[in-house]
Amino acid sequence: MTEGPDAPQFKLRSERVDVPITDIRERALRIFTSKGCSPQEAAEVADHLIEADRCGVESHGIVRVLQYAREYENGLLTADAPVTSVTDMGNHLHLDAGGGIGIRAMRVAVDAATERATRHGLAMVTLTGAGHTGRLGAFAEAAANKGCMTITLGGGDRKRWRMVAPYGGSQALLPTNPYCIGVPGGVQGPVVLDFATGMVAGGWIYAAREAGTRLPPGMIIDRHGAPTTDPKDYFSGGAILPKGGHIGSGLALIAEVIGEAMLGPVRKGEINWMVLAVDCNAHAASDAMRAAAEEILSEVRACPPLNDGIRAEVPGERERARAAEVTDTLSLPVPIWKRIEALAASGERQG
Repeated sequence: MTEGPDAPQFKLRSERVDVPITDIRERALRIFTSKGCSPQEAAEVADHLIEADRCGVESHGIVRVLQYAREYENGLLTADAPVTSVTDMGNHLHLDAGGGIGIRAMRVAVDAATERATRHGLAMVTLTGAGHTGRLGAFAEAAANKGCMTITLGGGDRKRWRMVAPYGGSQALLPTNPYCIGVPGGVQGPVVLDFATGMVAGGWIYAAREAGTRLPPGMIIDRHGAPTTDPKDYFSGGAILPKGGHIGSGLALIAEVIGEAMLGPVRKGEINWMVLAVDCNAHAASDAMRAAAEEILSEVRACPPLNDGIRAEVPGERERARAAEVTDTLSLPVPIWKRIEALAASGERQG
């Protein structure tokens, strides 16, 4: 579950069109292969983005095709870059994504952390050189389904990604340094908390600009520190506000220290990552943990609502429920879909 404007109920206010998922996937594959991706990499990235949209996390959905295509074309992303091991100490592994797409690299990192945690009880995997990693909740849920709790955080590239103003400040100094925590849950599946430390993920601002729409109030400020809802103000020297004030600001700062001071300067990709994995079965039998977790979670779900528009929810369950409702089409902002169609057609002509 993501919070605030990152939550699945937040939708870009734009004219929309229902597009068959098969058409979306075909266009995405055409675009990525035209940029040099193998069919395997193109399919993994396209399927991840479509699943994010199915879960209602539009900021990390098919709109990212436009960003990734630009980054493959201008060399910020390397197609089919191998994920290699730099340091291997058993329960501590350092991986280098070589400037490749972070969706594949993060899947490799979380899989490695999960596998090693089941052998050692606890494992840490660090990842450098990765491009955008997509929706972190997808990886945390996969690990939780294997019986592992994961804690993932990223940071370390503030000099290039000055996006969020620290609490009390008016200038963008920090990235949106994200966190994701996933743990096996009850009968409805894992508990997954996935959030950026800014009030809005950068993807929402890009998506709002692409769609020609505005953001909700309280998300960003302009270059003079004044509140604004126009995404253009952000790109003209503005900043994202920290989520939860000093809490989000502090979390972002910790991730930045880990990402840069501990893991070293970012040489390729976006930010540096740390994934911690714990084998929950080493502490409690899976059936016993599920039963105890369900008792806790069912109590939260049954909490009386604050008002008609807000109710208590378990992080991760809304996304799974949303994905279950989506069958064969996605509702996309018209401007974004038109740009994807044009880019796919352009790639076909070039091919």
